[in-house]
Amino acid sequence: MLTAESLAKIDFEVAKYPAANKQSAVMGALRIAQQEKGWLATETIEFVANYLDIPAIAAYEVATFYNMYDLKPVGKFKLTVCTNLPCALGGGVAAADYIKSKLGIGFGETTPDGKFTLVEGECMGACGDAPVLLVNNHSMCSFMSKEAIDAKLAELAKLGS
Repeated sequence: MLTAESLAKIDFEVAKYPAANKQSAVMGALRIAQQEKGWLATETIEFVANYLDIPAIAAYEVATFYNMYDLKPVGKFKLTVCTNLPCALGGGVAAADYIKSKLGIGFGETTPDGKFTLVEGECMGACGDAPVLLVNNHSMCSFMSKEAIDAKLAELAKLGS
C-alpha cells in the first residue's frame, strides 16, 4: 500500500524507539503515509497500524485527535489559520475572513480547482506573530496582512500550476 521509500522512512522512525515500543512511531508513520497519499483513508490508517503491530483503533485515535492529519482529500495546499484567542486578537479571524473571501470557500472546504483547502487551526505557538498561517502542516507564515496573504496565495497558485 505504501512505497518502499515510505516504508523505509517509517522504519527510520521506528528505529528511534526501543523494539518493544514500536507503536511510539505512530505519529511519524501516519505523517509519512499522508505525505505519500495526500490524506489518510481508513485503509491507509489500518495499513500503518498493521505495520506497527498495533490495533487499528489506536492509529485511528491518533489520526482523529490531531488536526494535522487529513481524513478526507484536501487541496494541493492546505492553509490552516490560527483563530485561537491570542491570534484572534492579533487579526487571525480577520485574516481567515479575508482568505475565505479571496478563495470563495469556508473552513473545511476546498476550491473547485483542488488547489486550496482552508482549515481553522488551534494554537501554533507563535502568538506574537499573529496572524499566523500554516501551509501543508510544514511552512509557518507570520504577520499575515492582506498584502502578505495576497502574495502567499499568488506564490502557491504559481507552484500549483
